[in-house]
Amino acid sequence: MKEIADKIHEYGVVPVVVINNAKDAGTLADVLCEEGLPCAEVTFRTDAAKDAIRIMADAHPEMLVGAGTVLTVEQVEQAIAAGAQFIVSPGFDPEIVDYCISKNIAVFPGCVTPSEAAQAVKRGMKVVKFFPAQQFGGVSTVKALAAPYTMLKFMPTGGVNMENLESYLNCDKVIACGGSWMVKSELIESGQFDKIRQMTRQTVERIEEIWGKR
Repeated sequence: MKEIADKIHEYGVVPVVVINNAKDAGTLADVLCEEGLPCAEVTFRTDAAKDAIRIMADAHPEMLVGAGTVLTVEQVEQAIAAGAQFIVSPGFDPEIVDYCISKNIAVFPGCVTPSEAAQAVKRGMKVVKFFPAQQFGGVSTVKALAAPYTMLKFMPTGGVNMENLESYLNCDKVIACGGSWMVKSELIESGQFDKIRQMTRQTVERIEEIWGKR
């Protein structure tokens, strides 16, 4: 799990993908890899997720592909079988978390309260998702949660954008952010991959700019 978390930290941003037609997955993977952001969290909000993960993983073995919005153990199994390398769930579901840990699958469950953070720490976890980030207070809440749970780091997702990205990435308790602004579903559906390419490139440049200030 640490190796996956380290890779995510290197990228700084994980594109959160909602894809309705798996046929678009290969082109999307091409764009993300070519523009320097070879990772994606493909959400199980659509029926195309499983096939999209498989297509991305097959087309780009070097790409870090995970499954998001995972709500059941069955979805975990489907995602891993399709080639997902990590699992992200919106909340802290003990059944999903314990299953992933037992199978040595990298999992990042959502934690926004001290009680959820305590459950993660109890299981030896080092990284959790913070979702929905902006709605639950953003960076200030991350810092507050991290104060007693010094061993935890967070991956904020939800409401993160180019304007507030710097405040998150400058927090030493944040390993990376999840974001969909460069891979919006309407852009994918309408085939605007040039726009996705442009926004992905801008995102990578912004990450480099932010980290260059450290």
